[in-house]
This record gives sequence, structure tokens and C-alpha cells, in this order.
Amino acid sequence: MDQSTITIDVILDRDKTPENILWSASNSTADGKQKAKAVMLSLWDGTDKTALRIDLWTKEMMVDEMADFFYQTLMTMADTYNRATKHTELVNDMKNFAKDFYNKFREEQMKENSLK
Repeated sequence: MDQSTITIDVILDRDKTPENILWSASNSTADGKQKAKAVMLSLWDGTDKTALRIDLWTKEMMVDEMADFFYQTLMTMADTYNRATKHTELVNDMKNFAKDFYNKFREEQMKENSLK
């Protein structure tokens, strides 16, 4: 049986806010630890039927990056759900929501930028 270990190191400031997020995977082709500005980790507890989550982001994470991160995460979640279930209509709903979310974010950004 093959095994991979994924390690996430979070360096905190005095206020316990993430300053740096570094990750590595034992089967990765990357050399050393990789830097990230944010991480979302979800685990399914089959016994309690609950999702366990860790959501962290650094102070360097910009709002537009957060919107991109959420958009891409929602789209890949839809792809994963499609591979697991083949429920095409629900997958399309999820992707449409992600697109609407991103478009609304961009519209809001345009409004904010025009006020400056």
C-alpha cells in the first residue's frame, strides 16, 4: 500500500493570526515546502455525519485573491461532485452559482474602484 503524508505549517503572529502557511507532501515533485496565502481543509466524519473544517488565510491575502480562491474552489468542488455522482444538473447549478458569485464580486469591485 502506498502512503503520502501532507504537512501544513502555520506560523502565527502574537495575535494568533497566520503570517505564513507552508505545506509539503511526501509524494510531491516539488522541492521543500511550498508557500500558500490560504488553505481550506475539509474532512468528513462518517460517524457523526459532519464536515470538519479548517479555513486559514494570511494577512497578505487580498480580497480579489480571496474571490479567485473561492471561485476556483467552488468550481473544483463541482467537478469532484460530478466525478463522484454524475449528477449533471446539480453540478451545473453549482458552477452557475460560482460564476454568479464571481461576477457579482467583480461588479462590486468596479463600483468600489469608481468611488475612489
